[in-house]
Amino acid sequence: MKTLFDVAIPGFCGLGLHFKLDGFRLVYSCIAVLMWAASGAFSLEYMAHYEKRRKYYVFLWVTFFATVGVFLSADLYTTFIFFEIMSFTSYVWVAFDEKKESLKAAETYLAVAVIGGLAMLMGLFLLYDLTGTLDMDLIGPAARAALENGGGYLSPAAQLYTAGGLLLFGFGAKAGCFPLHIWLPKAHPVAPAPASALLSGILTKAGVFGIIVITGGLFFSDGNWGLLLTVLGLVTMFMGALLALLSVNLKRTLACSSISQIGFILTGIGLAVLLSSVGEENGLAVRGTFLHMVNHSLFKLVLFLCAGAVYMNLHKLNLNDIRGFGRKKPALGFSFLMGSLGIGGIPLWSGYVLAASSLYELYAAESGEI
Repeated sequence: MKTLFDVAIPGFCGLGLHFKLDGFRLVYSCIAVLMWAASGAFSLEYMAHYEKRRKYYVFLWVTFFATVGVFLSADLYTTFIFFEIMSFTSYVWVAFDEKKESLKAAETYLAVAVIGGLAMLMGLFLLYDLTGTLDMDLIGPAARAALENGGGYLSPAAQLYTAGGLLLFGFGAKAGCFPLHIWLPKAHPVAPAPASALLSGILTKAGVFGIIVITGGLFFSDGNWGLLLTVLGLVTMFMGALLALLSVNLKRTLACSSISQIGFILTGIGLAVLLSSVGEENGLAVRGTFLHMVNHSLFKLVLFLCAGAVYMNLHKLNLNDIRGFGRKKPALGFSFLMGSLGIGGIPLWSGYVLAASSLYELYAAESGEI
């Protein structure tokens, strides 16, 4: 897709900032606007009785600008700056009510964010030392040239894989990839429901965005990297589903479901790399991964806002305590049902329709119809 704008701010902390708007960046910037608008509108009612709601709104919108900054970033240094801002401002959501359980969950969230950020920073140091650039469009050719010509403190291959592993650790921490998923089941039940919708629906996608960048730029035809992502995806998928089945808290169940869905996305990225590494067509894997990201963002927004509506009325989230609440709430029941059917990929809903259309496009392309 044509680049709509490309802006550089030189000299910021030495390397400067670089933003670009095209393709994936445009789609997820629009999704961020939509999700924050919906969560902000819902927050007006949800937060009406909280004394410290002004603090919530300040950090809600600061996190919005930081998240959009991540998606618009055109180099990994800019990504890192806004990624860390996003992590620290969203910490306030988790600790918002300042209860013991909330503060404990916030400690876990902050610990994972800080450790992940430090790993990411070390990875950027190694990558910049090897390639001389952090520009997303240039790191791939620069890394290949370094592998051919040598350079860096370690052997080029070892330095590249070390940098990639550290960046995967940092981005995977935010995405909720196993074994760094531990913050999601703790943070979501205690955060305000509109914030939970954003944590699950789009902040995790900021982590996935980083994984996509380093995979596409550095390892897109590397079978070992593809196998690593596929295995991580499958384990994350299984662990999230298992934790969801064992949960009796509505928001925790949705959070664990998000872990599983992130596993599906990682598996899609890994399969795209594996197919590319053996010279096969990987368009279906790429398309399916992207569509699942969009589906998950939008449907988890609906589901968490529905959970927020339940909590606003009952002040409970235990599935045994809220049983039967939706019987006299047709709009709530319909909304939750639509979100559940959509995220489950039931036929005629978008999760199924988009996958079916992708299969048709692949068949048509191979048969010469398009």
